[in-house]
Amino acid sequence: MINFSTKSVIRPGALYVAAMALIALFSASGVVDARVRMFKVEPSQTDPAITTVHGPDIALYDPQAVDRHRLFLFIVGTGAKATGSRLIDTVFAKWGYHAISIDYEDNVIAVSCAHSLNPATFGRYHAAIITGAPVSAKVKVSAANSILNRFQKLLIYLVKHDPRGGWGQFVKNDRPAWPHIIVAGHSQGSGHAAYIGKLFRVDRVLMFSGPQDYMDNLHRPARWLLRKSATPPSRFFAFLALKDPFNVRHQIANCMVLMHLSKPATLMVKPGEVIHGNHPILINNIPTKNPHGSTLLPQFKSIWKYMATATTAR
Repeated sequence: MINFSTKSVIRPGALYVAAMALIALFSASGVVDARVRMFKVEPSQTDPAITTVHGPDIALYDPQAVDRHRLFLFIVGTGAKATGSRLIDTVFAKWGYHAISIDYEDNVIAVSCAHSLNPATFGRYHAAIITGAPVSAKVKVSAANSILNRFQKLLIYLVKHDPRGGWGQFVKNDRPAWPHIIVAGHSQGSGHAAYIGKLFRVDRVLMFSGPQDYMDNLHRPARWLLRKSATPPSRFFAFLALKDPFNVRHQIANCMVLMHLSKPATLMVKPGEVIHGNHPILINNIPTKNPHGSTLLPQFKSIWKYMATATTAR
């Protein structure tokens, strides 16, 4: 059964070196709201073939908010738990989105592919985790434990067990209704979000602190980033950190390929800033010991809103 919870639970993964500070900011930010409904669902309850990696999936919505008829799917980064994304999920729920974060096989870091001389390595890495295809030497995931199956089965479970929650609008023929879904992710998850955007025509793709898919020895973005995309390039947005230890220049290069940009088109932003115009790549440079996690700090809620609602004509 669904475990209904209103308590704040954040246990970020190993990459979030400023975890305690993030928790403190979350508690003080006011994003926790008793009216936001959050469900914790053990993955095996949605499909007996699915195993738990770190903990439960989470699903949130605000029944008092005006329904935007969009689902915000957030994919966490390496080693992180789905519950660790409750901050951003809660914010989107209060804006009228349904929100989901899933548990998945995220223990193999994306940059483990960076020194390969095979330009297909990154693409095979994502395909293995997202679809369960047996194509990667870096990671092996069964079809049942793939991101796509985990997400599909969770949606079906929510439709059945929370019939008044409005989840049915995001399912068509027992599969995700991708045009109504925003796919987002942090770090490793940003690359998975972009890959899903290539496979399916989603509402838009939001990338936080990534993707990391740059071939260091070949000095160019991974080959899969060049593939034809089901989602228009104008619907990809990125929020990066200038001092990200995973190399913001490489992240920008990756984004430029995804977005079909001939020049970086970056904009430096500050906490609370309201953004206007067309800016697909946003960058912050706030003082912090954890720049890689800074894109998920609550003082950047206005940036998240811009990414989710900005015009997609460029």
